[in-house]
Amino acid sequence: MSVMNEIEEYINSNAVVLFMKGTPEHPRCGFSAIAVKALTACGENFSSVDILAKPEIRAALPIYGDWPSFPQVWANGELIGGGDIVSELNQNGELKRIISAAVKNAKSSKVKADAMPTKP
Repeated sequence: MSVMNEIEEYINSNAVVLFMKGTPEHPRCGFSAIAVKALTACGENFSSVDILAKPEIRAALPIYGDWPSFPQVWANGELIGGGDIVSELNQNGELKRIISAAVKNAKSSKVKADAMPTKP
């Protein structure tokens, strides 16, 4: 499987996926920690990919999503944004709506809605 196909598989088979530095339990950059905190506040489970452990994804994802930095939050197959955007969406209540809708949509399809319980 090519790295682009692997990225597409992560995005399309999970309701919410966070491509980050580190893990939700041990973020390895401040922006990744911000994204984990915001997603956790939504009260839904999400999947994560440690791009430090997968350098091929780290190199290819900015091209795939046309977004140059990490973390990257994807919900319902769409790029939501990075740490700052996700934090802002969380503060204004929009992130919870986006994440809840993605999980609800996943439950009515074959996408994993509860891929990884994350309670850091």
